[in-house]
Amino acid sequence: MTTTNGGRPLRVAVIGSGPSGFYAAEALFKDASLKVEVDMIDRLPTPFGLVRGGVAPDHQKIKSVIKVYEKTAADPRLRLFGNVKLGKDITVADLKAHYDAVVYAVGAESDYRMNIPGEDLAGSHAATEFVGWYNSHPDYRDSKFDLSCESVAVVGIGNVAIDVARILAEDPEVLAKTDMAGYAVDALRKSKVKEVIMLGRRGPAQAAFSPAEIEEMGALHSADLVVRADEAELDEESKKDYASADINTKKNVDYLIKAAQKGEGTKGRKVRLRLLVSPVELIGEGGKVAAVRIEKNKLSRDAKGAMRPKGTGQFETLKIGMILRSVGYFGVAIPGVPFDEKKGVIPNDAGRVLAAAGGEKVPGQYVVGWAKRGPSGLIGTNRACSYDTAAKLIEDFKGKPLSDDGLKTAAAAEKLIRSKKSEVVTFTDWKRLDQLELEKGKAAGKIREKFSSVSEAVEALKTARV
Repeated sequence: MTTTNGGRPLRVAVIGSGPSGFYAAEALFKDASLKVEVDMIDRLPTPFGLVRGGVAPDHQKIKSVIKVYEKTAADPRLRLFGNVKLGKDITVADLKAHYDAVVYAVGAESDYRMNIPGEDLAGSHAATEFVGWYNSHPDYRDSKFDLSCESVAVVGIGNVAIDVARILAEDPEVLAKTDMAGYAVDALRKSKVKEVIMLGRRGPAQAAFSPAEIEEMGALHSADLVVRADEAELDEESKKDYASADINTKKNVDYLIKAAQKGEGTKGRKVRLRLLVSPVELIGEGGKVAAVRIEKNKLSRDAKGAMRPKGTGQFETLKIGMILRSVGYFGVAIPGVPFDEKKGVIPNDAGRVLAAAGGEKVPGQYVVGWAKRGPSGLIGTNRACSYDTAAKLIEDFKGKPLSDDGLKTAAAAEKLIRSKKSEVVTFTDWKRLDQLELEKGKAAGKIREKFSSVSEAVEALKTARV
């Protein structure tokens, strides 16, 4: 495979250091015929994306996948430039001048709204904000959540919604030993929340959580999982689907039916899983959320055979003091990068970036992960997605000579980046920060204490370098 002119490596910039970004680099490095150099650029000084900032702190086993990414980072062909933001510190034009190809691995940093009256009342939040807050994400460290109320609603029944509900219901002393932000543990210790109400639009056969997640919820020492028998029961059409469903769907249904038979339980806190209901209005009192009005749903098949919820006109009002919506992640537009405003993704054809949805391909630009396909799948799903895109990139450059361009060198790219941002964080720098976090955690009797602000991380790094 000829990809060089005078032996020059193919220069690739990967924007984002989450799972998709590392899997893309891994895929490029695995092609023995490809002479390549990868610069990974991330807006935060800390790598690993949602593995660090999204995975629940009581799910440490999932975070062990970081070891795989560290192996890729140790490859001399990869450099990390953290604390560098595309669209602010550097531009797409800068990337085009210094790299042959750009891979966007920027994820989906925003969220969908419910678009119901009252959604902007105080006490109404995105679950992504709550997750970022308890995970020490710099974007959300200063967020405020009123945990003085007795009842909180969580809209959605996917794995993120389950995580959020579990964190609210869990014993704070269990969480205190994890890598949860210290300020979040302190707030949860003072929490008055006794009831977490999860609201799902569809029935048990359509639940988006995994069997492991719902079983973990049911095993909490601090709270009972309460399911209404009438909502756990399958309608006739869902029974047909159940007969041919995959093993996880059957496990979910069977578990919820058994949970419904247990009733209220005896523990101090309750997680109430409501099915076949949709929030239609948030009711305020003094400018703050005081209640949510929900409508009972009935399922029916659409033209494609999928079961869809439809309101029945039967309403119920639940008294709450806070509501967290977990109805899907949504991408954020980056200056100079095409963006599909309807879908919240970078428009693409199998990973090749398009100028607009259905438009022409943008030469040398690619996308992976949630920014490519939307917020679907687990961490491992991103590996196949990134490998597919990497294959397209390799295919596009296969057999094509690269121009002898003085700007497309490792030295020129680093000079550019450091001229635009004074405090660049390399992977070696990150390992210093990593050690400092572990040391702070050990002193506090927990796994780690993360840096929750960019300035704190940068200042700690300056001190560590001396």
